[in-house]
Amino acid sequence: MTSTDIARAINDLLFEPGLDLAEAIDRHFAPDYRQRTNGVWSDRTAFARHMARVRSLVGSGHVEVHEELRDGLLYADRHTVTLGHRDGHTSRTEVYLFARMAPDGRFRRVEETTLLITGDAADNNIGLVS
Repeated sequence: MTSTDIARAINDLLFEPGLDLAEAIDRHFAPDYRQRTNGVWSDRTAFARHMARVRSLVGSGHVEVHEELRDGLLYADRHTVTLGHRDGHTSRTEVYLFARMAPDGRFRRVEETTLLITGDAADNNIGLVS
């Protein structure tokens, strides 16, 4: 399997509505996947529920990767996600991400910090798994 990256993962998760969400998650995230966003940990099941909720809120968007580094199974990047919400507003969030990849090239663990650049106050926590 080719190693994934955050742009491919986010595009499949949020901006490819014809792609089944479970397939997108399987493609980019290992079975034992864990994520910490702004200090809050979640497992893969909670992450899947969260992605389903975000997909229901978002109609379009894109990812811009500013920096990206790999060192063996370690991965880090800084990226901005722009979301076109179904209610008509747009939000932009900058993300600082550090990850460990599984040997098969999928994300095993992600730790990230987010910063809302533009959007509604409610968009400040769109990256948090609830």
